Amino acid sequence: MDWQASGNNWLLLPPRPVGLVHFLGGAFVATAPHLVYRSLLNALGDAGYGVIATPFSNLDSLDHQAIARDVLNRFETLSDRLQARRLLPPEPLPIYGLGHSMGCKLHLLINSVYPVQRAGNILISFNNFPIDRSIPFGDRLGLKASFNLDFTPNPTDTLTLIQKRYPTDQNFLIKFRRDDIDQTDDLAAILRDRFSTTTQFQILPGTHLTPLNQRLNWQAGKNFTPLDAVGQWFKQEFSRDLDRLQGEILKWLAGK
Repeated sequence: MDWQASGNNWLLLPPRPVGLVHFLGGAFVATAPHLVYRSLLNALGDAGYGVIATPFSNLDSLDHQAIARDVLNRFETLSDRLQARRLLPPEPLPIYGLGHSMGCKLHLLINSVYPVQRAGNILISFNNFPIDRSIPFGDRLGLKASFNLDFTPNPTDTLTLIQKRYPTDQNFLIKFRRDDIDQTDDLAAILRDRFSTTTQFQILPGTHLTPLNQRLNWQAGKNFTPLDAVGQWFKQEFSRDLDRLQGEILKWLAGK
């Protein structure tokens, strides 16, 4: 099972998928999600989920709603094509949104603005900062104050839109203990108020970059050496937080 480029998406499709996951990554790293998030997404494929990872660039536009519309169109075009080619089962598969950082905001906009149906959304490290805090050195450049620039919708309007129009009741929110730019608490307050019994919020060990971690495949030789011991230690340390994240996501999906 290999990644394939298809319709401006990246596709990982097991022979008999049990569901479809639409993945959207974080700002500045979302242009190559099949590489940057490979270990996390491969774990979903190994568990039987088809994964459609839609790349996007946040440098092209400040209009996040337009980006959300574009990635949704590409996802739906590919999923319709897979259905027409009978690469998906005839019965409708459950569709889950999976987003990291800015990808969370895009999934929230997709669900709030467009008539989509999702079996649930997994939202990791939600980030909803204004432009001067989202762009490196943006605060020093005075982007917001000097040029009256901000994203569309801006942070306040985004939360208001979610509060009024977000329809998906099955949500899994994930925050990491060492994440200084996470705003999941704000999102959790809104979703728990609307969907108190079906919103799950979990704090896991790791940082904002944990979903980008890659599993180290250290193979010890026939004769175990001190170098092998160091290699195994690095493998365990680099993979521990990622393994916990993957395990919790798969457990939540299995419960659906």
